[in-house]
Amino acid sequence: MRKTLQTTILAFFSGILGAWFFHSIIVETDTGIDPIAEVERWNRQTSNFYDVEVDEAAEKPSVFNQPVSFIEASKKSTNSVVFIKNFSGTDTRRYSIFDYFFGQGVPQQRVSTGSGVIISGDGYIITNNHVIDRAETIEVVHQKRTYKASLIGADANTDIAVLKIEAQNMPAITMGSSRDLQIGEWVIAVGNPFNLTSTVTAGIVSAKERQINIMGGEFPLESFIQTDAPINPGNSGGALVNTEGNLVGINTAILSRTGSYTGYGFAVPVDIASKIANDLIEFGEVQKAIPGVDVVEITPELAEEMNIKSLDGVIVSHVIREGAGEKAGLKRNDVIKSIEGTPITGKGSFEEALSYHYPGNQVSVTFLRGNKTETAQLTLQNLFGGTGVIKREFYTSPLLGAKLETVNSIEKDRMNIEYGVKITGMTRGYLSDLGLGNGFIITQVNGQPANDPKKLGKYLEEFSGRLRIEGITPNGQPFMQSYSIK
Repeated sequence: MRKTLQTTILAFFSGILGAWFFHSIIVETDTGIDPIAEVERWNRQTSNFYDVEVDEAAEKPSVFNQPVSFIEASKKSTNSVVFIKNFSGTDTRRYSIFDYFFGQGVPQQRVSTGSGVIISGDGYIITNNHVIDRAETIEVVHQKRTYKASLIGADANTDIAVLKIEAQNMPAITMGSSRDLQIGEWVIAVGNPFNLTSTVTAGIVSAKERQINIMGGEFPLESFIQTDAPINPGNSGGALVNTEGNLVGINTAILSRTGSYTGYGFAVPVDIASKIANDLIEFGEVQKAIPGVDVVEITPELAEEMNIKSLDGVIVSHVIREGAGEKAGLKRNDVIKSIEGTPITGKGSFEEALSYHYPGNQVSVTFLRGNKTETAQLTLQNLFGGTGVIKREFYTSPLLGAKLETVNSIEKDRMNIEYGVKITGMTRGYLSDLGLGNGFIITQVNGQPANDPKKLGKYLEEFSGRLRIEGITPNGQPFMQSYSIK
């Protein structure tokens, strides 16, 4: 009983002491503000604050917490991607009578497939050069309809080709911009892998300006978009689109030891592909702008040797005589840092920056010479050293089994020759029987200069007797061969 009474008395006096402390310390020192009212006001404010935050979050959901949807992009882009069939192997002009006797290479039709992207309502389609290479007949399948396609032009340097079908009101894809594309951005690949039409796969942009050294052609241009969106055989020529469904690249290659997807896919940037396609449609020939210099990447070893502080940029390794670079004052070992204000990080970005320009365009080039920063104005040239639009002309001969064309200025400089006629587009025929092949340059025939493809072709078609041909092999070695032609 005594213990209970003591506890009660202690609690009573503790309550009195607490009330006195609250009143004397807090209320009297708080400039006369009612603490109870303040607590209630603070509760109302924080309640309103949280209400506002919830409303704003509802109106603007965080992009980091929302899943990415590819539904609209897929709907928007799949109708613009077509299935391409390449039929080859039935052209008897590519075979000799010996093939029939010995059973080697007897014509058998081959069919390869790929993808393409509709770029205009009147039936122009962009695809890869390797998709339609050596095609005798090309078919395009779109929404279960089959069209016969004609080849408008192709460019082995970028692996881009343009087809045309006779159709109207085709669903042209919406063009995006590869220059605005960011590493880490979501993309989807649309194509026909393994003949599975209208297949969509997703991934991100893994890298840009990639060079993987797979391009053919005389002046290969590689500045690939790398993506981990699954790309397989049959996807070539298909669309790489962003999450808005806009075209940002043309799917072209995979890096694989098995021939199937292993995580590395590559696409030609749409800004490059569009320029190539427009050139082929308008001129029938890519209007390549030549800077008149060869460049190499800056390696750590070169940087140390040349006392270069940064690995960004490219080093001028050769200046073409009478070319744009020489006329602008560029010299060997100059380090090019930017073109028209665009930073150059390597050879890929150097080639891409030039690929958007035409012969005759003047570009500002910033470069280092020693430790001094300088600027030069380059007037870009065409392949033949001029500044105008070119339309390359071939002499095609089924009898010779080749196309003949004039050697351009870069090859003249590289081979140290004044003129010549180059052999391209080889098939079975007269020239292959003589042991000549793609890339051979003929400079002399029976002591006469070879500088006109048409004249040379007709001369060879009609000639009989002792024939002596001089020239340069594809690897730059001089050759001279005599034949007895009946």
